[in-house]
Amino acid sequence: MKLHLLDRSHTTSAVSVRKNSYANFLKIWHYHPELELVVVLKSKGTRFIGDSIKKFQPKDVVLIGKNLPHMWLNDPKYFQDDKTLSAEAISIHFKEDFLGSSFLELPEIKPIVDLFKKAEQGIQFRDVPKSLRQAIVNLHTETEFNKTHIFIGVLHQLAMHEDFKLLSSSGYVASLKLEEPKLSSKVIAYIFKNFNKNMDLNTVAEIVEMNPSAFSRSFKRVHRKTFSKYVNEIRIGYACKLLMENELNVAAIAYESGFNNLSNFNRQFKIIKKMSPTSYLKKHSNYTNYSL
Repeated sequence: MKLHLLDRSHTTSAVSVRKNSYANFLKIWHYHPELELVVVLKSKGTRFIGDSIKKFQPKDVVLIGKNLPHMWLNDPKYFQDDKTLSAEAISIHFKEDFLGSSFLELPEIKPIVDLFKKAEQGIQFRDVPKSLRQAIVNLHTETEFNKTHIFIGVLHQLAMHEDFKLLSSSGYVASLKLEEPKLSSKVIAYIFKNFNKNMDLNTVAEIVEMNPSAFSRSFKRVHRKTFSKYVNEIRIGYACKLLMENELNVAAIAYESGFNNLSNFNRQFKIIKKMSPTSYLKKHSNYTNYSL
């Protein structure tokens, strides 16, 4: 499935709010440098965000991070000639620094900054109060000043909302950053550069001049998972991206993702994604082959 960059640079507003009403939502696997907050008003279907594939329905509230691939695909009945069905949603596009970079440095804005960090994986907010959903919906009728002012309050309420689910895996999100020229950690930079090659704990520990056992303990304390699990999550996240692009067979994807044999790839994939690579590919294909 080809990934498209959607250019929204022509938008002059700090916060762009649209009420979309169509027979069905845009059938394009896409990304953009803006974050996107979505409230579904009408229709049902399947939501693709990174390597997450979940059903969506009215009242869903989702925040998608910058450059995170996504698509909202309506159920097949919305592509039939039925004038009684429609797909409606409020979508809000904005940059992290929509009020300037110094805005993000204010201590009272830290919860919103943390929210943006979580949004790198995509966030679904559950049991959102009707008053907050309505405030988001009403933004498209507000003046530019009021829209920006109210939106800051909306972001703060979402940042404080405790019932949420991160959608895309950390491994998939990490795989999107492989082309970044420099990362802050020498170890993480090395992993990103060499994740699909033979990589052992001893070699990585030498980078930071630590003995392997001390490095292993330190890595687990900082990242809350073992070194091997961290690497495997990145490898499987990258494999999901290759599976969704549908240009290589499963065996080739296993090799490209850093696994020396197919059985280990299948085993690790099932541990992390709770299904086999072929099941993941079939699930994805079943949702998209009639529309793309």
